[in-house]
Amino acid sequence: MKKALLATTLALLALGGAASAQAAWPDRPITMVVPFPPGGPTDLVARVLAKQLTDQLGQTVVVENKGGANGNIGMQYAAAAKPDGYTVLYNTSSIALSPNLYRSLAFDPVKDFAPVSTTAVIPLVLLVHPSVPADTAPAFVDYARKRPGKLSYGSAGAGNVTHLGALLLLRSLDIDAVHVPYRGSAPAMTDLVGGQVQVMTNTLNDSLGFIREGKLRALAVTSETRSDQLPNVPTVAETVAPGFGMGAWQGVVVPAGTPAPVIDKLNAEILRALKSPEMQKQLKVQGAQALGSTPQEYAAYIKSEIARWGEVVKAANVKLD
Repeated sequence: MKKALLATTLALLALGGAASAQAAWPDRPITMVVPFPPGGPTDLVARVLAKQLTDQLGQTVVVENKGGANGNIGMQYAAAAKPDGYTVLYNTSSIALSPNLYRSLAFDPVKDFAPVSTTAVIPLVLLVHPSVPADTAPAFVDYARKRPGKLSYGSAGAGNVTHLGALLLLRSLDIDAVHVPYRGSAPAMTDLVGGQVQVMTNTLNDSLGFIREGKLRALAVTSETRSDQLPNVPTVAETVAPGFGMGAWQGVVVPAGTPAPVIDKLNAEILRALKSPEMQKQLKVQGAQALGSTPQEYAAYIKSEIARWGEVVKAANVKLD
């Protein structure tokens, strides 16, 4: 009887200690893994969120960039991390693209992660080099259709959303252009500005400077509504492809097995951060739209996006090693 009572007491103490540890989260710095290089469109938004969370939590949220392989290196690193809430992954739509593109992955984007919340979506913008004699999206479509295979479009990498987004758009417009993949958006934009490629669909926050300086011409945005940052630039849907809409979405996931109380608290803090005046201001400057969701909603969204992009990848017959 005494042994049973002692065992019960110890079990209750263990449970109490675990609950206390979870309730105390975070009591040390948190690492936010960004699976893309510093200074890129994903990194820009992630750092804004990391700063806001640092202010709210009273613990430093350190951004750690682990780029490469369309985000797979960083995602694999985060998936293998200890599921204690001190390593989080700032993911992009690549989490839904990779399982459709790669024959084998060292991680499962559904089984190895626990979704926390969506964070933001950034529209893509259809850009052309000034040498392209088209000031509007319809004029560009007419120009490109008359030159099948003559124009080239850059992307931040094969299978990247800037590649598949452009592929989806160009195919819907019956445009035949040559894809030129780069190792990231920076070199792709450099060659677009230099005229080595003529077209690109890039994230808005990564493109605004070039547009405002007159180095590139913005013809349309891929969002359902116009961007406040480019109010005079129409949407693809209202000009050349009714019903077309897409964006580069982002969110936060943690390694599978992370305690539910930690996920719930992190979710609450992310939603609070997204509503903060400072973050709303910073996102607006970048042309990004704040999102926010429950963990369950984000889990369902990731699965739906894996299915959606699976159809695009299959139709395009794109496979990467």
